[in-house]
Amino acid sequence: MSPITNKLVAKAKKLAVPAALAGSFALGAALFVGSGGVHAAAAFSASPIDDNSVSALTALDHAMETVAARVTPAVVNIAVTSKGGHETSDNSDNQLQGLPPGFAQFFGQGMPQQPQIEHGIGSGVIISPDGYIVTNNHVVDGATEIKVTLNDRRVLSGKVIGTDKLTDLAVVKVNATNLPSIAWGDSSKLHPGQTVLAFGSPFGYFQFSVTRGIVSAVDRPNPYSDDPRKPGGFIQTDAAINPGNSGGALVNSHGELVGINTFIISNSGSFAGAGFAIPSQIVRSTAEQLMKNGHVDHGYLGISLNDVTPANAHFFNLKDASGAIVSQVTPNSPASKGGVHRGDVITSINGQKVVNGSALQVAVSQITPGSNISLGVLRDGKPTTLNITVGQFQKNTDLADNGDSGSQKRGKLGLGVSDLTSDVRQQINAPDQLNGAVVQNVRPGSPADDAGLQPGDVILEVNRHPVASASQFVDQVHQNPDGKDLLLLVWSKGNSSYRTIHPAEQNG
Repeated sequence: MSPITNKLVAKAKKLAVPAALAGSFALGAALFVGSGGVHAAAAFSASPIDDNSVSALTALDHAMETVAARVTPAVVNIAVTSKGGHETSDNSDNQLQGLPPGFAQFFGQGMPQQPQIEHGIGSGVIISPDGYIVTNNHVVDGATEIKVTLNDRRVLSGKVIGTDKLTDLAVVKVNATNLPSIAWGDSSKLHPGQTVLAFGSPFGYFQFSVTRGIVSAVDRPNPYSDDPRKPGGFIQTDAAINPGNSGGALVNSHGELVGINTFIISNSGSFAGAGFAIPSQIVRSTAEQLMKNGHVDHGYLGISLNDVTPANAHFFNLKDASGAIVSQVTPNSPASKGGVHRGDVITSINGQKVVNGSALQVAVSQITPGSNISLGVLRDGKPTTLNITVGQFQKNTDLADNGDSGSQKRGKLGLGVSDLTSDVRQQINAPDQLNGAVVQNVRPGSPADDAGLQPGDVILEVNRHPVASASQFVDQVHQNPDGKDLLLLVWSKGNSSYRTIHPAEQNG
């Protein structure tokens, strides 16, 4: 967080254009050089702007100005000081050999090293008049000092009340009263195409900025690979978000908080049209728990999930591509005790429709541990209801998550497999109870490669039929009609997931 933000701040400063030069650039934009010298840009005729067009644009401007004026006072800039890694001495043990006892400390050996001090910038949103501010966990992580700059330019000391790494949210408190705060909005009512405004401090340098865009998509899954248990449900927007905007507000046209800006996807490190925010339905419940208890208790089922897609729906006797497929059930977990089976398709939770795995993941994470829930399940196409007591998420347990891994056979699939021997099991850290065919190699550009299969993956099922060896896997593949897709259940690095494979038309 800190080094990246500061580098971008420095770069922004270097690119600042002096006022005098800005005027020259503006003049230059109206001139061009031709064969006869410098000429004024050719004018073109256009129809007069009608009053209705002007009125519509003016009304839109006025509406956006009103929202910005209402929200900006509740947005803050957060400057963080934290301790980084320790500086290392240039003197090595070899250089210090031969010194008399007690002299080594004068050359750095045995002396405590000074920690490196890092500085970072982020944003936050005041959610109550008595000084509670919500921001991202990654903004304040490891902070030793927090300075909060209010819209009226007052700088106050901040204190971390609580953090939640799973949702990347934190609450900071400043000692103040009668602060302007923002109203909560309902992120579940957002739809693609809606106008939204993003507030924050891009690059940490341009404080209290506002950008306008639309909701590009909702319910985006967690894109991170560091921990698949992190809930998704992100709001995607094209309102410009840059480093330093983390923790800032995403609001709807009513000026209500519908999300907290948290990350961007970009090859350059700067805005590229794809910004993401944590929806307010997660932010509000998390912030309230942090304010009350200083920590968050997340619900836990102990299952891994795949989305139902048009490509895999028929393998589960489904009429439409909606729901969450259970690809793995943790032994002795709440889901296991509640009767959830691998291959079940969860279609509802407490009567609410489950659209995909990400939606179920978010719902489960927000449920209070110890609560009783009912899951609507399709098992081999037949509906059933399961009643489960939700457990409590712990760092070393599996939360309901979306997974994706892959596998297949050489020839029309483009991979080679072998038996899962004890030596191979040890190399890939596969548990003793795991049975299947291990992927040895994957041909580049093959159907298996397209599905993301990698050496070390273990194929557990083919078209819902278990396989315990390489020969069983090959037999199952050969039984599949030519040109028909295959559904594989694949174990990869501790997580199981379903993969649909599109075989090549010919062997090779």
